[in-house]
Amino acid sequence: MELLALVLLVILTGIAAGLVGSLTGLGGAVVVIPVLLIGFGTPFPIAAGAGLVTVLATSSTTGAVYVRDRLSDLRIGMFLEIVTVPGALVGATLTVFLTHADLDRALLIALGAVLLATIPGVLRRRHTDALPVGEPDARSARLGLEGSYVDETGRSVPYRAARTDPALGVAFGAGVVSGAFGIGGGVFKVLAMERYLRLPMKVATATSNFMIGVTAAAGAGVFLAAGYIDPYVAAPAAIGTTAGALIGSRILPGLRNQTVRYLFLPVIAALALETILRGLGVA
Repeated sequence: MELLALVLLVILTGIAAGLVGSLTGLGGAVVVIPVLLIGFGTPFPIAAGAGLVTVLATSSTTGAVYVRDRLSDLRIGMFLEIVTVPGALVGATLTVFLTHADLDRALLIALGAVLLATIPGVLRRRHTDALPVGEPDARSARLGLEGSYVDETGRSVPYRAARTDPALGVAFGAGVVSGAFGIGGGVFKVLAMERYLRLPMKVATATSNFMIGVTAAAGAGVFLAAGYIDPYVAAPAAIGTTAGALIGSRILPGLRNQTVRYLFLPVIAALALETILRGLGVA
């Protein structure tokens, strides 16, 4: 009975995680990992491995819905995956080594500091609902990294990817973060697409939901090989996350870009503070 109660609690946690991950493009692990660590006393690598599985569940559920609704840009997503997948392999391998050496706390503190540093840039654009169409660089124009989506008023909104070089750099970092911490790396992917590629927030969020599954799959392979994927933890979390992500995917198309951004900010702040406290041994 106690095991059943724990499984049900993890499923409920996964539902909340999937809803948050779907609406923000971060992946459900931002909720699952802290709860597993603090509420269930799960070791960090096991929690991170379960986090990657929940990211896969979120992406698999919402990715198809956003592609159907033409919010996800598959061309831009796969372009950025060229660097996020290698980054995830590097990050996951690094975590395996650091876990054996008990040196992962310093990385948690560094991650929290980086997340906090992203908030001012988002706040500066808090009154911007639809970004002006960016001027594509040579690579973006050559690859045709552009498209359009239909907003909540039925208006077609065009966009063109702008600065691909810095976006690729941030995407590689997102892959490293995803593999190292199991959180999907959507924080950096969304900001890279909005800030550097100049994509609308909803397109960036939807495309991130598609991308995080590919990135998480790469990191999860390393964790699985190292024995850090526990099915008794990962399976119920994935079930709950799938349900929550499906709910979120039905809500996002009707939201304004500014609304999604306001949902995005507190998630970043909470994740940053939690990782810093965990790294300091407080949480």
